[in-house]
Amino acid sequence: MKISTISKEYNPLLKRKEITFEVNHEKTGGTPTRLEVRKELATALKMDIDLVYIKKMTTKTGTRIAVGTANAYDSAEQAKLVESKHILVRNAPPKKREETKEAAEELEETETAEKKEKVETTEKKEEKKEG
Repeated sequence: MKISTISKEYNPLLKRKEITFEVNHEKTGGTPTRLEVRKELATALKMDIDLVYIKKMTTKTGTRIAVGTANAYDSAEQAKLVESKHILVRNAPPKKREETKEAAEELEETETAEKKEKVETTEKKEEKKEG
């Protein structure tokens, strides 16, 4: 498996490098897993694997070349703040994937409960004003 970088741009607002890459996987056969590509890309960028997230990766029809996009963050906290929950889950190792998925669901439930409380509080305030 050979990875080559097509483009690399730094986004100062989100504190990340936005990378477009190409994976030649003639020797390995099928499309490599996200984890394998993530490790190779992190090595190529000389970064920690926890800072690199694969967003999209597709194999061109009839070839052994996959093209994808990835984001490499300055810090793990920034990555968790900016990246979508489903991207974080997809990039987690298989063992951690279930734990990450459960944590994301719990966080979503907590956010939903907080929103409901805000709506109820607002409705009560409006009733007091009307009454």
